[in-house]
Formats: sequence, C-alpha cells, structure tokens
Amino acid sequence: MSAPEITVKLRKLIDEFSLEVIYETADLDERLIRSTDVLRPGMQLATGFFDEFDKERISILGKMEHTYLLQQEAVERLTLLKRLFEKGIPCFVITRGLDVIPEILEAAKACNVPVLRTEHTTSSFIAALIASLHLHLAPRITRHGVLVEVYGEGVLILGESGVGKSETAIELVKRGHRLIADDAVEIKKVSSKTLVGSAPAMIRHFIELRGIGIVDVQRIFGAGAVKETERIDFVLNFEAWQAGKFYDRLGLEGESTNLLGVDIPSLTVPVKPGRNLAVIVEVAAMNNKQKKLGYNAAAALNERWMKQETE
Repeated sequence: MSAPEITVKLRKLIDEFSLEVIYETADLDERLIRSTDVLRPGMQLATGFFDEFDKERISILGKMEHTYLLQQEAVERLTLLKRLFEKGIPCFVITRGLDVIPEILEAAKACNVPVLRTEHTTSSFIAALIASLHLHLAPRITRHGVLVEVYGEGVLILGESGVGKSETAIELVKRGHRLIADDAVEIKKVSSKTLVGSAPAMIRHFIELRGIGIVDVQRIFGAGAVKETERIDFVLNFEAWQAGKFYDRLGLEGESTNLLGVDIPSLTVPVKPGRNLAVIVEVAAMNNKQKKLGYNAAAALNERWMKQETE
C-alpha cells in the first residue's frame, strides 16, 4: 500500500504569513500545496516558455516581473497572465505590497486562481515560504518511543513497552530537562541530514506512567519542562539486560540508527534493576555533544593505551 500524499492547505499558509487575499476562489479553503519549490515566472511571462513547467509550484510576482508587465499593453498583459494561470497554478502571490494590475484579477477570475499579497520583500518571503513548505511537506514517520531534550541534545529513546522509557523521561524532567514526546514520536525529515521530532497534538505534553496513569507534564512541572519540537541528535535503544550477551564497554565502534534515510548516532543501553537510566541518558547526551565538538573519550583512551604499549 502506497504512503499517503503529504500536503498542506493553502489556507494554513495564508494564516501563517498573514497574506492579504486579493481574489478568493470558492475552493480556497480546500486548495492543497504539494511542492516545496516556488516559481518566479519571469521567463514564462517574457517568452512563453513552459517546458518542464511545474504547475504545483506557488507563483510569486516580484518587482521585476511587475515592472515588466506594466511595460506591456493591457491586451498583451492579459494574454501573458492567462497563459500562466491556465496551467492550473495553486495561487499567485504579489510581494512588496505592489499594486494589483487589473489584468491579474481578470486572468485570475477567468482561470479560478487565488491572488494573494504580502508586504514582505520577494527574497525574504521566498526564503521563509520555502522553509515553511519544507517543514509542512517533510517526509515523516511515527515511532514508539520518547523524545527528550537533554543539555541541548535531542535524545530519542526507543525500546519495547515496559522497558522504562517513560519513567526515565519523567526523571529527566525532574532533573531540569525537557519532554517533547512520549509514547508516539512524529519524526520529520526537514533536510537531507536533519530530523525533527514532535508529539501528536492529541497527546502533547502528556506522559503515561504505569501504576499512576496519565500525567500532564506541563501542568505539574511548568512550561519550562516541555518543548514543541526538537532536532533528533542521538538515539538510545533500551533493551532488557540479557545475560551472556556482549555489550560494548568502550564505545570505539560507533553505532547508528537509520530513520528516513538519515543515519543518527546511537547506543544500545541494557536495562536492569539498579541502573540509573536518567544519569546514563545525561552522560550519553554530553558524550555525544563532545564527539560533535571533536573529542572522543574512547578514542583518546585507546590512543593513550597504544602509546604506552609502544614505549
């Protein structure tokens, strides 16, 4: 079964960027945006070149295109704009608060294309819009686990039910760290190397503790104990301690967990009574941070050992 298509409603972008609706189509609230790319249709308006044209892109009219259109006769302007609008673009955005050329409205009404306007400059609006689209349309998965922020590191804790993920998370919150998600973690790939995690809206800020039930972390520990989203920097795989199984004691061989095609540094942590998992998570987060800064304690110790062997 194919994965569901990821889209964002145009209305959500209108509200997010406070866009002025110049011409509203009857289906405005149901229009979906599917592409993370946008288009400044200068070539299309000037030459009529539409080869490889992607009609799913939001079209943006900047000062340059606006000036070009004003230099054309009204009949020619209408022809150029209709040629663009007839392709079925999702919307047409005018930047810099530029005046709405009458032929834009005429073409929009004829081709059923919403016309919007923003006061922002073209470059700044395009940059912000693309960043927003990459977030809204990012590939995503949901994983059973816990996501916490520990010393600025986003730590994703995975493991079987009952292994102690939620209990560890609540202890970390008590120690001053922040909860992002418990039980279900929605993971988005916002760039080729970056994953961001969040909680489903329905269970955001809630945590389940066996024997107690559902706890509202924000209400009990305050707004500083929770966070909406966090980059995933590190993965800890909790598993029940298995007697006789070899566990890495030095950490020389780095593990990784692949999520959405991105390899995230990871460790497997054996769980048994008496182990303070919250402290282990804290140390693992700090150690991972040191590695990113260029220092690997295991490699340093190994180098010291090898140097002693050769002396």
